[in-house]
Amino acid sequence: MLDIRLFREKPDMVRAALRRRHADESLDEIIALDETRRALLVSVEKLKGERKRVSKVIAQLKDAADRDPKIAEMRAVGDRITELDGDIAFLNEAMNALLLELPNLPDAEVPDGEGDTENVLVRQVGEETELSFEARPHWELGEALGLINFEQGRRISGARFYVLHGDGARLVRALVAWMLDLHQTQGYREVAVPYIVREQTLWASAHLPDFENNMYHDVEDDVWLIPTSESPITSMYAGQILGASDLPLQYTSYSANFRREQLSAGRDVRGIKRGHQFEKVEMYHFTLPEESEQALNRLTSDAEETCGRLGLSYRTVERCVGDLGFKGRRGYDVEVWSPGVREWLEVCSTTNVGDFQARRAGIRFKRGAGARTEYVHTLNGTGLGLPRTMIAVMENYQQPDGTIVVPDVLRPYLGGRELIGPQ
Repeated sequence: MLDIRLFREKPDMVRAALRRRHADESLDEIIALDETRRALLVSVEKLKGERKRVSKVIAQLKDAADRDPKIAEMRAVGDRITELDGDIAFLNEAMNALLLELPNLPDAEVPDGEGDTENVLVRQVGEETELSFEARPHWELGEALGLINFEQGRRISGARFYVLHGDGARLVRALVAWMLDLHQTQGYREVAVPYIVREQTLWASAHLPDFENNMYHDVEDDVWLIPTSESPITSMYAGQILGASDLPLQYTSYSANFRREQLSAGRDVRGIKRGHQFEKVEMYHFTLPEESEQALNRLTSDAEETCGRLGLSYRTVERCVGDLGFKGRRGYDVEVWSPGVREWLEVCSTTNVGDFQARRAGIRFKRGAGARTEYVHTLNGTGLGLPRTMIAVMENYQQPDGTIVVPDVLRPYLGGRELIGPQ
């Protein structure tokens, strides 16, 4: 949620930033509601002051003839205060509803653009690898080796589901375990979070209202399946006041994730790149405001290290405004090259959210005794996403005979195995 003070103090800046997102339609209405609300607050304070002053006078009056009219007058003032308080509450609710619909303000340095094709290349490590033989896509490798069974997934759950068998299941488990261990060496604390959350949790993380149509909702119990572990991690400190010395807090978490994405019939119809259920490892920071930009660079670097240790070519792009996402202030994508599908696959998005989530969740901190409370800054990053990381490993490490070499870092997690062959 945006700070209402920005609308009062820097309306032109807010308008220009929201216009970059094509999201400035409600700005004038919010400003008008806030002005009306503030005027009513002034009126209420004046009436309360008058009531307090006259109440002291009434207490000193002995004659009922003098006292009773003033009591009646103050009763009317009290009724007016109650009426105005109701009006203020209504305006607060209306204004907050509009604020919850507004996206975050993009950083001034974020490049303009309407979509991911206009993201800006920051750096690239490695090339678009060409194998010495014709590279096979992961769906052919997976089926030939008995690692992926698409028909069983469809039979169980429908389109865009699959079952991993044998070393296919073990490879995912190895990737998750290795990434969690790596992130702990990078300074993150592992947490295991619930996959089912209350509605308020999703409002706090700003997945509501923006992502509502892409999430699974149990209407009877009014709970939701998480689209990412970012949602529950955000609310671990909801409504709390931390000490500045507590920050930064850095967490990593594995979860299954569930999304009702409307997947186009002509896009990514083969393989396991896109689906309604997938796994990923998350990285998350709670940090001081002045350190959040540095934390974004740290998050991105940690994700890049993960790709590099797997021996994958990767590139980092800065997301343009049109690809920034509802809650993002600034962010990057890390993509790995996969020769079978001949694509740069996004395996990580890192995002500096600023105080946008913290305001919604009520997460604040103090710099010391007597200091005013401030909102923390939150950041999130994928470290990394499955199954795309699995796709890249399978396709980059495939051999002419269809087997797959196990990357060095994963071998201890696969019982020392060096090669994945037919199951």
